[in-house]
Amino acid sequence: MEETQVVIVGGGPAGLATAACLNRLSIQNIVLERDDCCASLWRKRAYDRLKLHLAKPYCQLPYMPFPHNAPTYISRLDFIAYLDNYMSCFGIEPRCCRSVERAWYDKVEGKWMVVVNNKGSGVEERYVCRYLVAATGENSEGFLPDVPGLKSFRGEVLHSSGYENGERFRGKDVLVVGCGNSGMEIAYDLSNYAANTSIVVRSPVHVLTKDIVRVGMFLLRYLPCKVVDPICINLAKMKYGNSSKYGIRRPKGGPFLIKAKTGRSPTIDVGCMNRIKKGEIKVLPSITYVNEDHVRFAYGIVNYFDAIIFATGYKSTVLNWLEDEKGQFNEEDGFPKQRPPNHWKGEDGLYCAGFGKQGLLGISNDAQNIARDIATLAA
Repeated sequence: MEETQVVIVGGGPAGLATAACLNRLSIQNIVLERDDCCASLWRKRAYDRLKLHLAKPYCQLPYMPFPHNAPTYISRLDFIAYLDNYMSCFGIEPRCCRSVERAWYDKVEGKWMVVVNNKGSGVEERYVCRYLVAATGENSEGFLPDVPGLKSFRGEVLHSSGYENGERFRGKDVLVVGCGNSGMEIAYDLSNYAANTSIVVRSPVHVLTKDIVRVGMFLLRYLPCKVVDPICINLAKMKYGNSSKYGIRRPKGGPFLIKAKTGRSPTIDVGCMNRIKKGEIKVLPSITYVNEDHVRFAYGIVNYFDAIIFATGYKSTVLNWLEDEKGQFNEEDGFPKQRPPNHWKGEDGLYCAGFGKQGLLGISNDAQNIARDIATLAA
């Protein structure tokens, strides 16, 4: 059994940022990562053409800005290199292949007990700590919706986390389910590889360019959402026209107000909208059921497909290992019951990083808040 001040579960950006902030304050901590590398979502489960959708000032981790000569929008490989440099700079040494099986608060000892399976050696490890940080985040496990008849589908079914590029789908009929950032970008990528691409757009969504989002985030420093949102919506109308003509309706609320209230981000267009307007990517309504090689949609539409790619997001798995006696996390979605900006702190020395639906900027804020709070309590 090994004792430390802080155990951080998760070696993605949230866990690394928290460890860096703690290391700067000389607070002993151990980072446990279930995969064989840190930031496995970025290294193993991201498509080739992925870039950070927000400008670099909104994506850097604490105490290490991106270089001045770095591009405004950082590529996946450059972000991985940044994380490697970040670990080296702040002396972070994650313990990989450590799958946390159980973690609970011992009321008698006043400490957290963590049981870990070392997947490399097969040996069970135990850790004791005063503070526990859940940093497995929002994107721990790909989410596949329950679609009637999907098991009968004869073609290929995969989650967006398993998509690399469109090469093997060249000339095939492919359906992308989901119109968020991943769905729209994967549809665009498939189109680049001459796949016959369709995308399901079930709900109203704001589609903006990277530059419109960048302008909006700059203006939000000085102006409220009710002023910024109409500016961004009008810019989007100038760019795309009446998007409802192509099957993409805008929500009633503004993009930044929706983000603040629900955590749902606007979709940032990388070229997909132009393909949709040209008819090169077809927009389809919600799926009603799947039957072997064809898919039926709302309004009686039926199409045949060789593959279905679900860009339907991820889910939190924190309650798979955390024994949450006080119910600090929702059982339905594994997110903290506390709403931002207070979501990062629980009771009995339990913290969470990366659950605020605020991207890398939110992760940075969580990590700094956690480190400052632990330093105050430990003083």
